[in-house]
Amino acid sequence: MINRLITLFSLQLVDDELDQLEELRGDLPLRVNSLNAKIKEIQDQIDEKESIRSESLDKRKDNEEEIERLTSNLKKFKAQLYKVRNNKEYDALTKEIDHSESEIERLSSENVDFELNSEKLKSAIEELLPSVEENTAVLMENQVELKKIIKENEIEEAKLREKREKIASQVKKADYSVYMRIRKALKGKAIVTINRSACSGCHNIIPSQRQIELRQNRRLFTCESCGRILVSPEVSIEAEKSLGK
Repeated sequence: MINRLITLFSLQLVDDELDQLEELRGDLPLRVNSLNAKIKEIQDQIDEKESIRSESLDKRKDNEEEIERLTSNLKKFKAQLYKVRNNKEYDALTKEIDHSESEIERLSSENVDFELNSEKLKSAIEELLPSVEENTAVLMENQVELKKIIKENEIEEAKLREKREKIASQVKKADYSVYMRIRKALKGKAIVTINRSACSGCHNIIPSQRQIELRQNRRLFTCESCGRILVSPEVSIEAEKSLGK
């Protein structure tokens, strides 16, 4: 049982070192992720506005082509007015003329709206672009700084991760599951020792009988106050020795 406890505590010691390397990065990873999300959000707005503007310009072009066709037809209809032979032909032509003029007016009005909307979208896009550029510049600075920190510690981190993988493979699945659950809930510290009769995680006093049982190293115990796994000082010493500390 003591070897089981030593292995678990060794895993915690290695994770502590990895956590320290992670702390060197500070909030850079969060800032990088936040900036990426912000840039994407703004870029999505730009893309949406550009898509709407492009669609609006396409419709305006279609309208212009239709206006050109209708104008050409209108000239023909008006020329034919002088050649009509009866009222029926005259009425048919005037109907076509009215329809063409009405459509030209409608499409022209639409094009004015399209033009105004296009200019508004263009202005909105131009207002957003500097924000993308500014945030991208800050993002690049943060990425360079983060990569530098990672580069400085990559050899040490690789060794620690290799060591962690080896130790984790020796931990029972049930123990590992409990360890990771506590570690996630309590900011990394899942296993602690007794220090001056207290849990070194939450500093609450451990009952004397429980301290005696802990020092026997016969089973897993958890702190009744914080829920962390408790091990005896002997286990922590042996774990440090096994890691060459």
